[in-house]
Amino acid sequence: MKAVVWHDVGKIALDQMPDPRIQHPEDAIIRITASAICGTDLHFVRGTVPHMRPGTILGHEAVGLVMELGPGVRNFNPGDRVVVCSTIGCGRCSYCREGYYAQCDVANPKGSAAGTCFFGGPEETGPVDGLQAEYARIPYAHTVMVPVPPGVTDEQALMVSDIFPTGWFGGRLAQVGNGDVVVVLGAGPVGQLSALSARMQGAGRVMIVDGNADRLQTARLQNAETIDFNSEDPVAAVLECTGGIGADRVIDAVGVDAERPSRGPAATGAPHEEHLWSPGDAPDQALDWAVDMVAKAGTVGVIGVYPMDHHGFPLGKAMNRNLTVQMGNCNHRKYAPGLLSKIAAGHADPGQVVTQEEGLTSVIEAYQLFDRRSPGWTKVAIELP
Repeated sequence: MKAVVWHDVGKIALDQMPDPRIQHPEDAIIRITASAICGTDLHFVRGTVPHMRPGTILGHEAVGLVMELGPGVRNFNPGDRVVVCSTIGCGRCSYCREGYYAQCDVANPKGSAAGTCFFGGPEETGPVDGLQAEYARIPYAHTVMVPVPPGVTDEQALMVSDIFPTGWFGGRLAQVGNGDVVVVLGAGPVGQLSALSARMQGAGRVMIVDGNADRLQTARLQNAETIDFNSEDPVAAVLECTGGIGADRVIDAVGVDAERPSRGPAATGAPHEEHLWSPGDAPDQALDWAVDMVAKAGTVGVIGVYPMDHHGFPLGKAMNRNLTVQMGNCNHRKYAPGLLSKIAAGHADPGQVVTQEEGLTSVIEAYQLFDRRSPGWTKVAIELP
């Protein structure tokens, strides 16, 4: 089969790989009909999240058809249409049974203390081969796969594999409630769906901060108030809009790839245009803004990716202002069924954030354009025949 394979920092390729096979009784094999490129994948390609194993298949978002089932998978049949949850949980340990699928005690082959196990990630996550491929092995398939309801398109279901539940999780971490003023840092696909989730969770006002005009325009289509950090100070803008109080809730949907604002004649443009796969140049920028723009006794939810060796956080300032800060990897399986039901009922359409559909044969070029934040490249779906 063909698959997107990580070889080194800045080096990925579309390779011919062995077809996956059932290895454990609770495995399933699916034929992937749609996958996607996520900003998290760029962390691995750029090297901002280290310890990738050469030869690992990338990707953690997929919709597909069940081809083969291990004898321990009792809730699916060959031919079923499923969405794959990005994080892997066994479904029976104490953490999974409490809904903390991202902290499963069993799924990560590195051991219970290793943390989240997910598809296509670095050494400490397993690693488990990813989903940017024609076929994939799904461990603990009875839990990790969720049936796609009738009437839900591949494009919509694909957003439930990772970024819609992650955006929803960001709102839960930030404790969004009725009437809240919410600021989302980052207008990428996760930020867009964080804004949508905040609205659905009762927010009275949603603002979104980014420096990319194309993405800010997309955010305005869902009635988010936009702040361009290249033309104004986002902290000052939020304080002005809130009468000097600040936002009730802030969601950091950027993570380590935050960039410094560039203003005036000295601006040099997007940093990725000349140096493809380069990291952001201000890894703590989003955290600093979040703590400065949230109201006293407010809450911050962090869903942007930070590497395990990251140490920067304005702890003293957050403590002095009585802030509540929560963060983590999304427990996708906890939210996926409910979000699929909302989509099927017409209450949400996360597929609107998909701006490009590419075939697997053009996926490397798609990675490059997505990395550069080229206009129109907010979220890339990979369609497979």
